[in-house]
Amino acid sequence: MSAARDAFYMAQAINLAKKGRYTTDPNPRVGCVLVRNDIVIGEGWHVKAGQGHAEVEALKNMMDVKGLPRAESKGATAYVTLEPCSHQGRTPPCCDALIKAGVSKVVAAMQDPNPQVSGKGLEKLKAAGIEVICGVLQDDAQALNRGFIKRMTKNRPFVRSKLAMSLDGRTAMASGESKWITSDEARADVHRLRAESSAILTGINTVMADDPALNARVNEEVLQPVRVVLDTHLNMPDTAQMAKLPGRSLILTCTQDEQKQRALQQAGFEVYKLPCKNERLNLHAVMDFLAGQQINELLVEAGSVLNGALLAEGLVDEYVIYVAPCILGDQGRGLFNLPGLQQMKDKKQLKLRDTRQIGQDLKLTYTPL
Repeated sequence: MSAARDAFYMAQAINLAKKGRYTTDPNPRVGCVLVRNDIVIGEGWHVKAGQGHAEVEALKNMMDVKGLPRAESKGATAYVTLEPCSHQGRTPPCCDALIKAGVSKVVAAMQDPNPQVSGKGLEKLKAAGIEVICGVLQDDAQALNRGFIKRMTKNRPFVRSKLAMSLDGRTAMASGESKWITSDEARADVHRLRAESSAILTGINTVMADDPALNARVNEEVLQPVRVVLDTHLNMPDTAQMAKLPGRSLILTCTQDEQKQRALQQAGFEVYKLPCKNERLNLHAVMDFLAGQQINELLVEAGSVLNGALLAEGLVDEYVIYVAPCILGDQGRGLFNLPGLQQMKDKKQLKLRDTRQIGQDLKLTYTPL
């Protein structure tokens, strides 16, 4: 089959994988299309950890196709957005399912970055006499699983910081009032970002000021992100609303105050003590810890102090900035607290990756250089 046809069917598999965008954590998003005689005979995607992988779902969902005696998998080509797994996890190896089904060819978009797989699945398929091609629409497949890839290769989550500001670069009035700078449409878009994320990170100052819920409110099934608060001295009020919501609420701290810790645990929080640096939480240790919690994508929703510290440490992979058509004045609060920047040579440079209009606001996506 031509490279163009391979790309055509792989694009369908990637669209299937996107259906699991809000639900697959901590697993990657994967789609699979089965093709026989240039006809799609089965489709599937991974929906949720512990449930069937995309290849198994595609085999289970095989269709009765007009013009074929029956929708047989024997001799079919499997298009899958990630290398089929070769190890026993919560579910059996997908390689074994494809071999047993008698497929003659497997086209994978990318190799699995999981060290438990990492090429072993493709080799197992080849050893069974199956033709294997890897790398079709690889960039698209990688973009779908940036967090999973980074956690597997760097032991860090993919970190995205969401910021909202006025045209003059202010996130709030001098009093701290910030509701609402952006439009309803922009705020709905933020909830989609939350739904895509494994966890949402904020600082204790934001919690004290706003008592946020940090949940995703979208009209689709969603695995709610883990809520993570950096609270060096355990100042979190045990009445904070996030402790009462479904899902996990984590507090990361440096303090050894066991009484405060027990009170917060009784309120519904998980409390973890991590290393400090300059009397604040060590942000590199925070990222290591979150990777250990199987966090693939981390969304930062915080004030200027935490955003400035993350920027200074080079820990943010992407900035999503919503710019509203309003002016808050020079007494308003800024985006980043960076007291160490004194000269132009010290400036932090970003690269613009995407621009689009959301309601009356601009959504700008940047990556660090």
